[in-house]
Amino acid sequence: MIDVYSTATPNGHKVHVMLEECDVPYRVHHIDIGAGDQFQPEFLKISPNNKIPAIVDSDGPDGSPVSLFESGAILVYLASKTGRFLGRTDREKFVTLQWLMFQMGGVGPMLGQAHHFRVYAPKKIEYAVNRYTNEAKRLYGVLDRRLGEACYLAGDEYSIADIATFPWTRTYANQGIELGDFPHVKRWFDEIGARPAVQRGVATLADLRKPLTDDTARETLFGASQYAKR
Repeated sequence: MIDVYSTATPNGHKVHVMLEECDVPYRVHHIDIGAGDQFQPEFLKISPNNKIPAIVDSDGPDGSPVSLFESGAILVYLASKTGRFLGRTDREKFVTLQWLMFQMGGVGPMLGQAHHFRVYAPKKIEYAVNRYTNEAKRLYGVLDRRLGEACYLAGDEYSIADIATFPWTRTYANQGIELGDFPHVKRWFDEIGARPAVQRGVATLADLRKPLTDDTARETLFGASQYAKR
């Protein structure tokens, strides 16, 4: 059994979708990041960077429990555990991993910043909005070129690279993106979004997500609480 500590964000949904795709038994535990659950000592034991998601697998590689944080590492672990969505040959695996790293190092951080400065920042800073919106458009352009030459990010087969990237594209409008400007991304987006396991994964914990209008939650997520020594 895998215990998942998560919430309804793109990084959380990556793992929810992967578990649904692999049909792995799991229990989900809601971490209310607006309330500061991510700073609790019991959560920090399994996620020292105080970020969701994290997992505990009671049946780890050597038969004993293992905990993991960082969504990309969790996807690689689950792919290795189940033998799915990572590729069969070394070449396929490395192509998959390079696109996974593209998501982890570029798509997630930059689209997150675009979303933040366009939607959540208390003051609209024109320089920041323009910088991250333009970077979002550049990244969608990279995705569009790739998806114009391959069905999926890693090639002909759906992989953890797609699972990792799709949740970040669901809020494209908040990133300043018109999806119709990227037809290959739109084709891929519609296809991935129609998968039943993806639909179940992005529905996980979605009913517990609250609009970020509370000042206390804003401070917890974006204020001094993030930077307190623990």
